[in-house]
Amino acid sequence: MNLVDVFSEFKGSKNIDRPTMVRVLEDVFRTLIKKKYGSDDNFDVIVNTNGDLEMWRVREIVPDGEVTDDKSEISISEALSIDDDYEPGEECYEAIQLADFGRRSIMAARQTLISRIMDLEKDDIYKRYEDRIGEIVLGEVHQILKRELLVIDDVTGNELILPRTEMIRGDFYRKGDMVRGVIKKVEMKNNAPAIIMSRTSEHLLAKLMEQEVPEIEDGLDSYQKDCTYSW
Repeated sequence: MNLVDVFSEFKGSKNIDRPTMVRVLEDVFRTLIKKKYGSDDNFDVIVNTNGDLEMWRVREIVPDGEVTDDKSEISISEALSIDDDYEPGEECYEAIQLADFGRRSIMAARQTLISRIMDLEKDDIYKRYEDRIGEIVLGEVHQILKRELLVIDDVTGNELILPRTEMIRGDFYRKGDMVRGVIKKVEMKNNAPAIIMSRTSEHLLAKLMEQEVPEIEDGLDSYQKDCTYSW
């Protein structure tokens, strides 16, 4: 069964690298296995690059009547019903289908996956903007509230907050206007990252000057070294 079909919500998770996504998927399905079989010790969970999910139950084949642990062993008669080439002493690989867990369990797994992915995306947004504190950001005014403006980052599409206390006197914006500021801080509010931008921060003027006068960004000392004075 293809994960892209069953869990189509996660195709657009651009901020999560594939190894992390695969690890989360494996964790979720191992939880399903533990609930159904009591343990996941003898199971292989494989998420292929094309989105296919493979789950295998692996048990040692023993002669009929000699099964002492049905979690790790399987009788030769049962193994032959899976594949007629099996012999005692070999490992029996039994394919487990997603449908075997039942609709309710699959829906629960979907919800767990949604929650895990959302948490990862929130963490990713927080870390990326925390690393950009002091940088200039340009965005479009999306919503005008009493105490703040909600701004959509023109590059990432993430929501930024411009408090009125961080606006310059005389600033006036309408919905759809573009506004420039610096990222002042990043906070976690109600389990979600709140990215605060400012137009009054001293960093804004410094960054704007760097953009307009490249020599400032290079450093005043190096600029002076390149200058020749004549008296």
